[in-house]
Amino acid sequence: MRFISPKTDFAFKKIFGSEQSHDVLISFLNAMLYNGDRKISQLEILNPYLTPRIRGVKDTYLDVKAKLDNGTSVIIEMQVLNIEGFEKRILYNAAKAYSIQLGIGQSYSLLNPVIALTITDFVMFPEINQLTSRFILKEKDFLIDYPIYDLELVFVELPKFDKAITDLETMADKWLYFLKHAIDLDVVPESMNLVPEIRQAFEFAREGNLSPEELDELEHQEFFIQDHRNAIIKALKQGEKKGLEQGLEQGLEQGKTEATLAMATKLLDLLDDAAVSHATGLSLPEIAKLRSMRSQHQ
Repeated sequence: MRFISPKTDFAFKKIFGSEQSHDVLISFLNAMLYNGDRKISQLEILNPYLTPRIRGVKDTYLDVKAKLDNGTSVIIEMQVLNIEGFEKRILYNAAKAYSIQLGIGQSYSLLNPVIALTITDFVMFPEINQLTSRFILKEKDFLIDYPIYDLELVFVELPKFDKAITDLETMADKWLYFLKHAIDLDVVPESMNLVPEIRQAFEFAREGNLSPEELDELEHQEFFIQDHRNAIIKALKQGEKKGLEQGLEQGLEQGKTEATLAMATKLLDLLDDAAVSHATGLSLPEIAKLRSMRSQHQ
């Protein structure tokens, strides 16, 4: 058997965000958020995955969103590319999910907590020597928690997970191993096959179960990710080279800018201006100018 990589937007949403994924998502969230305790017994997937109708990344751009049985909303995202503005987008999505709960005239007491769970395929916090980081509101000087724990940002950095299959102990270990290594396996490891929800996740990820349209979409996203990783690496290297000549800080900033422009240029054929702006952090006028410049050179 061959398994697809759960780290693409397409595969992640198919595995964790379909109508058949409730048990899989419950197990995953209990492992990632509650140390394997069965605190979540039911949930509602708010934007269930649908087979893509049009080739491109628009259909898989949304996160997996779920409402737990206690009213808490959870936004789950797998982030492969470290694009500019990513940190702000996480905060924006969490704040938006919190604020849109109320209609006109409704009481603030009706607001339910929001958790944004983000799994990154890159190191986001090199200064933190742990796999999972949880952020809540605190007083700036005394680090006292804000009385209401309604907004929480949880980050899991996959590069920091380095356990071998023989070293897996917790449910979180097994889920992270699935995310990181499913594509490298040809059989389901025995210790993971004993967990019904992980066994089901492997079944969702089995390449033979995908339609031709889904395989086409998956291949398109994998090429998309690889192209942009290469563009970012190239731009950062150019920035580092300039940094040696003009000052390291200035060079790295230039590399970051060039990486963003390279990514935006690639996205112009796939997304509308608003979606390109959302993905890259560039303003709409900047996107329009970039599109105009490209047209002039074609």
